[in-house]
Amino acid sequence: MRLSRVLVLPVLVPALLSACSSGPNFVAQYEPWRDQEESACIASGVLQRTTYLSSRSALGGPGMCGTERPYEVTAVDDGRVRIKPAALLRCPMIPQIERWIREHVSPAALYHFGAEVEEISTAGSYNCRPINHKSGGKLSEHGYANALDVTGFVLSNGERVSLVRHWNGNQAQRAFLRAAHHGACQHFTTVLGPEYNRAHRDHFHVDLARRGRDGLGRVCK
Repeated sequence: MRLSRVLVLPVLVPALLSACSSGPNFVAQYEPWRDQEESACIASGVLQRTTYLSSRSALGGPGMCGTERPYEVTAVDDGRVRIKPAALLRCPMIPQIERWIREHVSPAALYHFGAEVEEISTAGSYNCRPINHKSGGKLSEHGYANALDVTGFVLSNGERVSLVRHWNGNQAQRAFLRAAHHGACQHFTTVLGPEYNRAHRDHFHVDLARRGRDGLGRVCK
């Protein structure tokens, strides 16, 4: 299934990148599966040329931060659902975001609100930093452009449903956000939300980290 088309551009968008020049203190090691997975995704042709998906220059360093061929994503679902601010992600993340929105988030919005999802509100994608910003910790999946933080959704009826305000909101808001959380767990290997800890009280963190000896482990909290 082809999901999106790609416009190849040779420049970076500084606003999407973290300030890594100060030399973040984290622990990381080379993991061959990352390059292999990225190359396979690109070669599959799952991403196609559009005005809302642009190939960017390689993100390299410091240390193990970065990815060989990142993409700036400003919308998904054939451009119908905006991503604001735009996200900088590696190839494998993009089809999973597409499927999450199409198969779970959009149907849940129609069921609970009778409205379409028009926008995904984000708080972070590529960011060269340790997990939870703790100096000396393991490099976050954000450092590989392999994670996205979602703070809420904007609907076609004008309603804004946010994690921080509506996770414990009215019945429709609660049900919608829990359906979105449950759906994310079907498409990402890591999903962390408001019930995980205080640091995630205002967003869903989703990523495609490999877990366990076989790489098939999942975390859904």
